Amino acid sequence: MINNEDVTRLQDAVQLSEVRGRSLWQDARVRFFRNKAAVAGLVVLILITCFALFGGFIAQYEPDFVDFTLMGANAYQGVPSVETGHYFGTDIDGRDLFARTVQGTKISLLVGIVGSLVAVIVGTLYGATAGYIGGRTDGIMMRTVDILMSIPFMFVLILMLVIFGRSILMLFIGIGLISWLNMARIARGQTLTIKNKEFVEAAIATGVSPFVIILRHIVPNLLGIVIVYATLLVPEMIIFESFISYLGLGVQEPNTSLGALINAGASQMTNGTLWMLFFPLTFFLITLFAFFFVGDGLRDALDPKDR
Repeated sequence: MINNEDVTRLQDAVQLSEVRGRSLWQDARVRFFRNKAAVAGLVVLILITCFALFGGFIAQYEPDFVDFTLMGANAYQGVPSVETGHYFGTDIDGRDLFARTVQGTKISLLVGIVGSLVAVIVGTLYGATAGYIGGRTDGIMMRTVDILMSIPFMFVLILMLVIFGRSILMLFIGIGLISWLNMARIARGQTLTIKNKEFVEAAIATGVSPFVIILRHIVPNLLGIVIVYATLLVPEMIIFESFISYLGLGVQEPNTSLGALINAGASQMTNGTLWMLFFPLTFFLITLFAFFFVGDGLRDALDPKDR
């Protein structure tokens, strides 16, 4: 006969086995979705991405962002209005601010994501290689990183834009290839611990080449910290791009970015046209906070000490 006490004990054992049987990624997913701030940030990011991708279909003016026929004093429509179709109003040249905010959000997200992706790929491979090989090679590679980190980042980026031209491509290259230094140091430190694990020693004993070990065994075990760092790096890239565009060295007309729109809006504050600054600045701040909340949630979810 099986009594109620045995049934309860069996249910507890099944639940315990399910908890123990969850992988790191399954456990991280559960922990992430329990973080209300992180989930809210993820929802906001999805909405902002949809706005950047599909907002141009809603804009009634300048769908291609290159129509300058509306420029001039007669085209100036003033305050935001649904009746005129200028949902965010117009800028000082009469261009629809809603359409330009859509394009600015898209370019800022693109610069942030592509820049952080380049930084993460280069930094992870560089740091993992230095940490795994070790010895004199590690010393030379990391001293090179130290020398590069001593050079002012913003000065180098501005110098590249002045020498090679101001374009979105140069922003991608400049921001991405300079911001990988911190990622390289993080990946190298984690690799020093991982390379002494049993599965790495087993791969070495079976004759696997160092390059394959780095790609198949070292880098996959760095994905947790790499994802967290990449999430926190995107808003940093957006801030850099916005600052460069604010100085007038970033995205050039007819294209625009949130930094360029904020710069244009700030210059018109004395005229009482606060909406030119309000809408781009609002999207800029919301995007930054959303990325920070998601990155903080991923950091807590992937931290093995908090499992």
